[in-house]
Amino acid sequence: MKTTYPAIVHEEDGSFWVEFPDLEGCFSDGDTMADAISNAADALGGYLCSLMDRDVAAPAASNAKEIDPDGGIVTIIVTDPLSYKRSTKSVKKTLTIPEWLNEEAEKRHLNFSSVLQKALVAMIQ
Repeated sequence: MKTTYPAIVHEEDGSFWVEFPDLEGCFSDGDTMADAISNAADALGGYLCSLMDRDVAAPAASNAKEIDPDGGIVTIIVTDPLSYKRSTKSVKKTLTIPEWLNEEAEKRHLNFSSVLQKALVAMIQ
């Protein structure tokens, strides 16, 4: 689930910092512009993942053309917040399936966890 938000890249003393006008407290920086933008994608992903974890709706992204860069450069940052959820710890789940399906899956040496994970990811994307 790719998500985009406008950001403003600022240069200061030879390094760069990035702010997201729509996302209070979401900032990033880097020694180069490329690093700052890459780090901004990580910051955005983590920020949005945190909102999802707390069941808080993310604010709508502003139109980049309407943002005053105040000496910086307006750009669009792309991230996949679900990829940050995927990096969290695993949890154990108990499930029930029909006996015949269990027998067929075991004959084929299927990994139940892997099959379920792939199916769930396919459903939410």
